[in-house]
Amino acid sequence: MKMSAELEMVKVGIADIGIAKGRQKIRTSGLGSCVGVVIYDLRAQLASLVHIMLPDSTVFRGKELKRAKYADTGIQEAISLLIKNGAQRHALKAKIAGGAQMFQLSAGQDMMRIGPRNVEAVKKELSKHRIPIVSEEVGGTSGRTIEFHSIIGTLTIRTVNEGMKEI
Repeated sequence: MKMSAELEMVKVGIADIGIAKGRQKIRTSGLGSCVGVVIYDLRAQLASLVHIMLPDSTVFRGKELKRAKYADTGIQEAISLLIKNGAQRHALKAKIAGGAQMFQLSAGQDMMRIGPRNVEAVKKELSKHRIPIVSEEVGGTSGRTIEFHSIIGTLTIRTVNEGMKEI
């Protein structure tokens, strides 16, 4: 039997969270105004990816909070997941992508600036937890798909109509 060199793919949905260990990659698509936040510990070969839809969980009024949906609760959830799986808090780093402004807005529609507000909230939350952002590709007006390689730490970004790049 021939062993495949292809790494196993962990897929993360919208407003969802996942973890990649060792010889795994982790991917999410549909990042328009959403932000993909990868928090990782390269020495432990662990990475968590959270697909953030909204900046702040305090707007939530339902019965069951989906923690990965919001920057504040989603990033906390990712950190907890990594620590529980053996990551060292002091070794955590982040890469982020997304936060596009998908629609043209007229002046005074600040609440509709979801993409830029998501990026601001993610940066604030990572700073609060003292997790440095190693690289980012945020803003613009196009959707993205991202894929993180948990062993070498590269984030591959496919942007609609712009092709692919690594950060």
